[in-house]
Amino acid sequence: MGRIFCIMGKSSSGKDTIFKILLQRKDINVKRIVSYTTRPQRSHEKPGDEYNFVTIEEKDRLLAEGKVIELRKYDTVHGPWFYFTVDDESVDLSQDDYLMIGTVESFVKIRDYYGADKVLPIYIEVDDGIRLSRALERERSQEHPKYEEMCRRFLADQQDFSEENLKKANITNVFNNNEDSAITSDNIAAFINGK
Repeated sequence: MGRIFCIMGKSSSGKDTIFKILLQRKDINVKRIVSYTTRPQRSHEKPGDEYNFVTIEEKDRLLAEGKVIELRKYDTVHGPWFYFTVDDESVDLSQDDYLMIGTVESFVKIRDYYGADKVLPIYIEVDDGIRLSRALERERSQEHPKYEEMCRRFLADQQDFSEENLKKANITNVFNNNEDSAITSDNIAAFINGK
């Protein structure tokens, strides 16, 4: 029976880096689940890699077709951005294990959709000062930095990933990523392999 491992963490905790490292490892065999978003694509992103980038109209069509498992709306300084997971028939839990990136809210809805025995949380924890430095560095590298949105996300994460929300969602698999994403990835790979 396949499982879905859902990586979560506050912004700039290293989720994307760890996600990519884990997908390249030979000692675990996981496929990716790519979420959907209506937010603008960043300069370094490729469609279908970090996200499937869609229009509001495409999001509405998928909703109308009943294919959306979970949907989150963020009222950003640039207008509403939607992030969501779609049952696009790319997941076959009778054959494979999967890896995805999500939030506490999306994890709970995906767990409820596929079953608690099939969806396991992986929470990436990083010191807030380190996260803020990473976020600022990432934003500076963008062609059109969005500092105001970076600050909004940083503050919103304090609520979204509060101890209360983590406890309520029964998220106990916590991995610290203050220093080295390669070491963190080793620890997560051992967890995936059940070691």
